[in-house]
Amino acid sequence: MKKLFLFLTVCMLFASCKYSKNDVVVYPAPEGEVLNTKFKVSVNGKLAPVYNARICTEDMQGRHQAGIVAVSDMYYDLTAFASFDLKKGPAKVTVSIEGPIYTAKILPASYRTKSTIKDNTITFEVTQPQQLTVEVNGDHIRSLHLFVNPEETNIPDPNDPNVIYYGPGIHEITSVPVSSNQTVYIAGGAIVRGILSEQEQRRGASFVLRGDNITFRGRGIFDQGLVPRARGRQTMSVTVNNFKLEGVVLCNSSTWTVSLRDCNNVHIDNLKLFGHRANSDGIDINSSFDVLVENSFLRTWDDLIVVKTLRGSNQDAGRIHVRKCVLYNEIAHALSIGAELTRNVEDVLFEDCDIIGDHGREWTLRIYHTDKALIKNVRFENIRVEESVKFASLWINTAIWTTDTLRGHIEDIVFRNITVNNSGYPLHKEFEFLGFDADHAIKNVLIENVVINGRKVVQDDIVRSPRNAPKEGIVINDYVYNVTVK
Repeated sequence: MKKLFLFLTVCMLFASCKYSKNDVVVYPAPEGEVLNTKFKVSVNGKLAPVYNARICTEDMQGRHQAGIVAVSDMYYDLTAFASFDLKKGPAKVTVSIEGPIYTAKILPASYRTKSTIKDNTITFEVTQPQQLTVEVNGDHIRSLHLFVNPEETNIPDPNDPNVIYYGPGIHEITSVPVSSNQTVYIAGGAIVRGILSEQEQRRGASFVLRGDNITFRGRGIFDQGLVPRARGRQTMSVTVNNFKLEGVVLCNSSTWTVSLRDCNNVHIDNLKLFGHRANSDGIDINSSFDVLVENSFLRTWDDLIVVKTLRGSNQDAGRIHVRKCVLYNEIAHALSIGAELTRNVEDVLFEDCDIIGDHGREWTLRIYHTDKALIKNVRFENIRVEESVKFASLWINTAIWTTDTLRGHIEDIVFRNITVNNSGYPLHKEFEFLGFDADHAIKNVLIENVVINGRKVVQDDIVRSPRNAPKEGIVINDYVYNVTVK
């Protein structure tokens, strides 16, 4: 009996030592911030503040109203997010709500996170940095997003003259210029709010970054919710050679959130981003080369990660790599190229991403070509889609964004190792490839090992019929050449 008691005591001590408060860093919320009251989160016994973020309303009519600039600010719902730094794993996470929990889904499903439910609490373990979403009792709109950051190192010195430092607390800014060799640092426990000055004109950005070797990083939050959509202000406008963006949470931009233009050598890592208003794109990669976006979470009304070459840009776009991101698409595209393609785009790879939600009116994966450029060598590979209304589109034609008199070309496109598991959500279209004419066509498309709701796509799925096409299959018109399915 004594041996059994000793054994049980040792087991309890081992279990209690497995999860140490010293292995995680939780940043207290700044005084005065109104926190989320639906969820309570603790990590290794430390309470983590749960913040609110505006996201699209569940009502589809309200989502479309949010696309009207004059009323865009009025239509939104609230989701929740919490974060912590993981110095050493594993970490035990508990999530509680006031009422009973009947079901819980932890996304992405590919992470295979095992959880237990007892009364009003979900418990699970994390062993490495990652971006998780917890859906409780089937509520996919008002979910909890949990951001597990890597341990932060080399924190900038607030007294360094080249550091624009925002420490714990609430700060307000209008528009901040950032120049060569400077770092913007938003510390954990800091919230920076974008506001407007009375003299400020309509456009502009809260942070204007111009020059070489600029970094924007931290564990804090930037929130532009106080800027009306009618003023159309970006969160950050970036024209930089050697730009790094890491760790922060960006919320409520009144138009594009991260706008890259004529950049070279960009690294975006562990970014968390929410947007609920018209044109609240996540990351716009415009006329830029050597761009890597990884380990990030995005949930926006408009395009999540998109490549463009706007009129007036100084260069083409290419060598762009997006990987290991978790994406929640509300109304437009998750991973896309276009519209506004007036200069060539070549060598783009979207890979190893999880699209955990797509409730929009547009396509999950798309090349949307409304101008004259050549779009070539674009690959969508190793992507897991858990919800999609319309899956993949290649399209050349005119639209309201057209600025060129001629149409362009799409060539050498790959869709490889992609699964779509809709879990009951209706899939309206699988593939649609539509060229413009014989001289402005789509050429050389490879579809390899693509499985949609358990059905593998095959060569016989190709349907040459641009009108009244079935939702299943690869619908093409007469200006699409050499589509191969493996």
